[in-house]
Amino acid sequence: MRIFIAALLIASSLFAGFFESDTKQAEEMQQQEDQRLCKLFTDKVKIYQENMRSDELAAATLDSYKKRAEIYCAKVKHS
Repeated sequence: MRIFIAALLIASSLFAGFFESDTKQAEEMQQQEDQRLCKLFTDKVKIYQENMRSDELAAATLDSYKKRAEIYCAKVKHS
């Protein structure tokens, strides 16, 4: 019985490290994606403002780009 419990504890601690590694990797991948999207929409805002038309649809498009840039840039962790 003690051997079974010891084996169970060892196995659970090994798997705990395995899942922690997956979680960190997923968080890093999400951080990279947030950085990519932040840059993408920040650049879109800048380029669109320089070349945009002066109508309601263009203004709505610009607002949409600004909102998305704000969302993704807020998620980026600064080290």
